[in-house]
Amino acid sequence: MTPKDALRRHLKARWEAGETTLFTARDPGARPRPKPAAPPPPAAAPAGLHPSGLLDPGASERGRGLLAQYDAIKDCVKCPLGATRTRFVFGTGNPQAELLFVGEAPGEQEDRQGLPFVGPAGQLLTRMLGEHGIRREDVFICNVLKCRPPNNRPPAEEEIAQCSPYLEEQIKRVGPKLIVALGRFAAQTLLRSDKPVGQLRGRWYPLHGAELRATYHPSAILRNPNNRAILDEDLKIVKEQLARLHA
Repeated sequence: MTPKDALRRHLKARWEAGETTLFTARDPGARPRPKPAAPPPPAAAPAGLHPSGLLDPGASERGRGLLAQYDAIKDCVKCPLGATRTRFVFGTGNPQAELLFVGEAPGEQEDRQGLPFVGPAGQLLTRMLGEHGIRREDVFICNVLKCRPPNNRPPAEEEIAQCSPYLEEQIKRVGPKLIVALGRFAAQTLLRSDKPVGQLRGRWYPLHGAELRATYHPSAILRNPNNRAILDEDLKIVKEQLARLHA
């Protein structure tokens, strides 16, 4: 960095901090520009949840098995994401859920809280589940990756390779009847396919004794509201399939 570049960066930083006297005569009565607010600290898990994100994990054999898995992997540093995460995002919900959702990776809010799908996309998913009579506390939700990629970039192949065995074990421990893969990375990882979601959706696939259906990630709806009808249709089919399993 040249001395000129260093001076420019220094002056810019002082300007953003409200120190404008270097550039203009300050009005004695003017207020200094406020400093940017510091980011909020990581939020604690909501009441009623174990720090792992599990609801009452000690109440069932499956819950205890998931808790044992959480304790075994929560300090994982097998890939570089272990050094950059704020919190390990294991999964959340009912350890005995019949319906399991798999997303891509934690985002900023998920990294702060240690829970999957609590940011804007997660809030949208929760609302849409409610519209179909599905309570979030009755399902299990997790991601392919358990740590947030920096700047929410897509998962890398190495990261998926390290984390996907954790996901496979989670699915087997929960033992759901139905699995919903939300988005490209979840669908391609679980189905071991390189096809886009648009080609993978529309049918059921057998997986670990359950049936899997691929659909769009809620974030795709936030980017393009026209995709909402697709996710809405798939959730309707999932709810109908769940009802048939109880018939």
